[in-house]
Formats: sequence, structure tokens, C-alpha cells
Amino acid sequence: MDKSQFNVVLLPGDGIGPDVVNAAVKVMDAAAADQGITLNYQTFDAGAAYYQRTGKSIDDAGVEAVGESDAVLLGAMGLPSVRKADGTEIAPQIDLREHYDLYASLRPCLLLPGVKTRLDVKHINMLVIRELTEGLFAGRHDPIPESDESCSDRLTITRAGAERLCVIAFEQARLRKAKQGTPGHVTLLDKANVLRSNAFLRKLFDEVAARYPDIGSDRQYIDAGSMMFITDPERYDVVVTENVFGDITSEIAAGVVGGLGVAPSGDVNDKLGIFQPSHGSAPDIAGKGLANPVATILSGAMLLDWIAEKQNAPAAAKAAAAIRAATGKVLASGPKTRDIGGTASTDEVTDAIVSALNNATVTA
Repeated sequence: MDKSQFNVVLLPGDGIGPDVVNAAVKVMDAAAADQGITLNYQTFDAGAAYYQRTGKSIDDAGVEAVGESDAVLLGAMGLPSVRKADGTEIAPQIDLREHYDLYASLRPCLLLPGVKTRLDVKHINMLVIRELTEGLFAGRHDPIPESDESCSDRLTITRAGAERLCVIAFEQARLRKAKQGTPGHVTLLDKANVLRSNAFLRKLFDEVAARYPDIGSDRQYIDAGSMMFITDPERYDVVVTENVFGDITSEIAAGVVGGLGVAPSGDVNDKLGIFQPSHGSAPDIAGKGLANPVATILSGAMLLDWIAEKQNAPAAAKAAAAIRAATGKVLASGPKTRDIGGTASTDEVTDAIVSALNNATVTA
């Protein structure tokens, strides 16, 4: 296969997952066509509905195809009413993280034109990097004794896990500085004053920081840092933190820039990337045309950037840039979905972004 064709696995999942994945595919195809590249899709079942039918969270063929793909676009997984015997939800996205050792979640939070924030700020552009394979998720499969009196979870930080997390944080800061003109700064959020595991994480962060003299660094306690996400979000460039802390703080950051409907993400290792909106499956609005497709469309742009980097395909990077520009143009003037102050449907927003792409091509 030449560098103009790429294999993308689609995992639409549950609830609004299919709605937003379909929207993103329309936009990605339009942008790719403008750049002379083709995205070849394979779609596989995964999620709570699939679990109800089969007793498995994801199609076995889908797991294999993910590893053979150039990139993956995932919609949303899980339904609140569908639980495993231990009371937890069906989460194939976490299964895939563990299976393929996807150790970092990249979660950009950018204040987009036309999207209101409750804060008195004009410019927010931060990247929250959440560790995915250890931290408080490390003991997810630990056997636990049956008890009605207590239950515990294990928090583990390893040198290997922390070092690679910190390296990707500093590399992303360096990349953002070169491409976007951001400050080139990494902040670690931890609880090193109380938790020994986090004190160890801080030690390793400082060791990695010493290798990047061109990138600034800081360490803050998670409680103070979470407050400053609200009181002073403009101070942050790249933020890196433990698994559960990252899960929480990335959603705070998303809320600051308009909500989960405009928050893309990518779960990555050094070779594989799975890109997805940060929001959940929202089954109450599934199929009603109410879902905001922007987070998934911007996740599609991240996917194309990933392909550009890993496959040496500059046309894919141009397609990604075009998607972001078209999305920003539409958000600035409308239409927008109701979660960010508009009245438009999923399809209306999607079609407007495709139209903006086409008009940009005509006028270029």
C-alpha cells in the first residue's frame, strides 16, 4: 500500500458513538479527498451492547485489526445499565489500552472561536497527558476477597511507566513550542506530600526534566493544580499526571473550554494510536441528532496528524489542519449544537464543516 492510502479501524460503540463516528468519517473523507489520500475503513463491534449479545466486550477480530491498523477511531463505550459481576461498566477502550500497552492519553483543551467559557479568559491552549496503564488502575484485575466491610484498589508507579510518560510530556511540549508557539513548559500534578508512590513519580519527573533544558518544568500538588485549572488556566501548557488524577483534571480542563463535546483525545504508545472524544455514550440522546460531533471530528484530525507523523505523510497533516480550520470557522459563526449554545443537529454541524472544507478548497 502506498503513502496515499491508510487503514483505519472504526469502533463506533454504544449510545451516541455511532452518531459521532459517522459524522467524523464524513469530515475526514472530505479533507482526505482534498489532499489526494484515501482512508480505508474496517468497522468492528465493541461495547456494552455487544457484551449483552456475546458476553465479550469487543470482537476478537477487532482486537487483532486494531494492532494491524494505521490508526483507530473510537466513538463511545459503555452503558450505565450494563455492568459486569463486580459492578463496573463494560470498558473495551480500557481493555485495548492494556492489551496494546497504550500508556498515555493526549487530551488537548483549546478554547475555540465561538465557544463560550464561564471564565474571564481569552486564550486557553493546554494539553493534559494522562498515564493509562498503572497508577490507581494498576490493580484493576487484582483478586479481592469477598467482604461487606472493606474494599481496596492498588496505586502503583513504576520507573519504566513514569519515565516514558514524562518523556512523552516533554516531547509534546517541545513539539507544541515548535509548531504552535506555545511556551514549552510541563507541569506535573501529584500528591507527593502524602503518597509515597507520587513522591517517587516526582523524583522520576525531575530526572527526565533535566534531559530537556530547553523546556521549562514545574510540580504542583493535585488539589492546588485543580483549583488553578479554574482560576488561572492560561498558565498551563502541557500537564502530566497519574491515571485517575488525569482522568479528573482533563475533564475539568474540558469544562473550562466549553465541555466534553469539544474535547478530543488520543490513547497512544510509540506505534499505535486510538483516537476518541472525551465524552461518554450519552444513551439518552442517541439517534436523536442532538450529539455534538466536534470532539470526534477533532479526534479525527488528531488521527490524521498521527498518520502524518508515523507514516511520513505530509498530506495527512494538511488534511488535519484543514479540519481544524473548518471546524473553527463553523463554531465561530454557527451552526452549533445545543450543548455549546446553539440549536443545530449533529448532521447540520457536520454538513457545515464539510461545506467549509469544500469552500476552502475552491477558494485556495
